[in-house]
Amino acid sequence: MKIAVCIKQVPTREWQPRLNEAGNWIREADATWEMNEPDAFALEEALRLRERHGGEVVICSAGPARVQQVIREALARGADRAIHVQDDRLGAVDAWTVANALAGAMAGERFDLVLTGLQSDDQGLGQTGVSLAERLGIPHSTIIMDVEIGAGRIRVKRELEGGWFQWVSLPMPALLTIQSGINQLRYATLKGIMAAKKKDIRVLAWDGATEPLLRIERLAPPARTKRTQMLTGSAAEVAAELVRRLREEARAL
Repeated sequence: MKIAVCIKQVPTREWQPRLNEAGNWIREADATWEMNEPDAFALEEALRLRERHGGEVVICSAGPARVQQVIREALARGADRAIHVQDDRLGAVDAWTVANALAGAMAGERFDLVLTGLQSDDQGLGQTGVSLAERLGIPHSTIIMDVEIGAGRIRVKRELEGGWFQWVSLPMPALLTIQSGINQLRYATLKGIMAAKKKDIRVLAWDGATEPLLRIERLAPPARTKRTQMLTGSAAEVAAELVRRLREEARAL
């Protein structure tokens, strides 16, 4: 079975974001980077499926040259090879643009299964997987908590609201967006890190033909709304003023 896993490189959670001069994205030169956590769970699920059913796991990613950091990490964890659509413009584009870039690179591979994380930790749109399924012309299912593969079909467990779950059966090939926590992540061993250096990463250029459907116009840190006010006067006056403000301004009484 041939499984593709789409991964994204995102800023580390410990890094304090700083905006660029235009105010529409972060200062990437200052950031530290890591593998998107939901994508790590998708990778782990792909490795487990390969262990049960055989085949290969292929990493697919789009972005600047720095993305090879997380590609190598995925290869060290056990993936077989990788495809990298490399272009600096793909670092902060919308989900539809990324899906188009990946679809072009994946079209000739004839994957049986495509896995992505549910959403990214930076933009959090949750649309790359479903957009990619549309571009590849294959069925998809989202928020997956369990995967069972049979003869030419796949049965998956979807997480719904309010603690409910739903089992869905799909024909293959198919695309699944994986929920975080579906499995226990493995980490790269020294042997895996050494082996990753010899694994193939096919670097492809992006034609840049896709017009983004969404652009970030402006980012801003959350506004601080809390402030401390000191009431002066006698105890009776302060109590009366506090009651007035609670009733008329805070509407808590």
